[in-house]
Amino acid sequence: MLFKIQLFILFLLAPFLGLGIAYAQLQPFTFNEMGTLALQEEALQEDADLTYSQIINLTENIQQARLTAEMSTLAARLIREDAYSELQAYEAQQGVLQEMLRASGEQRSASGDMLDYLLANMLGDPLGQTFGENATIKVYSLEEVGYRGYMAKVRVHKLDAIKMVVAEDRIGSRGETTSAAAARSGGILAVNAGGFFYSEGLNYPIGITVVDGEVLTFSDHDLSFIGFNRSGQLVGGHITTREQLAQLNVLHGASFLPTLLKDGVKQPIPRDWANTRHPRTLIGHFANDDLLIVVIDGRREGWSTGVTLEEAQDKLLEFNVRDAYNLDGGASSTFFYDGKVLNRPSGGAERRVTTNLVIVP
Repeated sequence: MLFKIQLFILFLLAPFLGLGIAYAQLQPFTFNEMGTLALQEEALQEDADLTYSQIINLTENIQQARLTAEMSTLAARLIREDAYSELQAYEAQQGVLQEMLRASGEQRSASGDMLDYLLANMLGDPLGQTFGENATIKVYSLEEVGYRGYMAKVRVHKLDAIKMVVAEDRIGSRGETTSAAAARSGGILAVNAGGFFYSEGLNYPIGITVVDGEVLTFSDHDLSFIGFNRSGQLVGGHITTREQLAQLNVLHGASFLPTLLKDGVKQPIPRDWANTRHPRTLIGHFANDDLLIVVIDGRREGWSTGVTLEEAQDKLLEFNVRDAYNLDGGASSTFFYDGKVLNRPSGGAERRVTTNLVIVP
């Protein structure tokens, strides 16, 4: 009986045993191998997750790089547009400046022609004319009641026209005549310039002396500085500091006194200099910056007794001079032009001086 029961149970389990045997025959992996595969699957999943994260990061980096490139391109375009706009504005500004310079040049030329016409009406035709690369010079004789002299209207074209020549090219010398200074510096027109004093056998310039932009002497006295800036314009006045001098941007200059005119207005004449007649050397400029250089003889009865500074102011205003200064006078006053001394120095001959203003054509 027991055997039959066991056989019956065996028949019931047979299908399941068969399936188990078949599964065992078909299954390619053992349980250990299946565990290893599970671990590998987890590692692959982790690798996949990591790769996906890297792809995301790479994509973000690419997007950031693209954005940066676009911003750089935009910035470059804006810079180019700004630069182009600035270039256009600069070119337009230059065009305006050139037009202003052209108009200014035409106006100056017209003004100069008018001055020539007025001077010719007042003084007659020029005694001599020089049309040089550096300057145009017209020389006139001046004859009034009681005095005579010579004057030159000078239009400076280049800075090379103007030279302040120091005697023997050094401070402290025996002096040099105006004609000698003109001859050795290639000048066609020359007049004496600054004052000087005598000490231990040598002559020294007073006040401020500037040559080619170099300050050779500087002393603060009650003097007027008379000079030319780097635009060839006449500048000057009472200079007390080197800073004031630097602001004038001076190329050449010397000193004497007093200042006669400023902006067409008479300046006070020092009491010791008032209403006295002497030979004079004067310099001024017109509204268009053309120069007027004047030498008036004196101390010579029957020829010329000289002029007062008050009379000089009136005469300069008649000529429409704007700013004017008195240079060294007396026996120093000398007017040299085209190889000759035209005036009659009061000492009977040229005097040796320390500085001469020379115009090179």
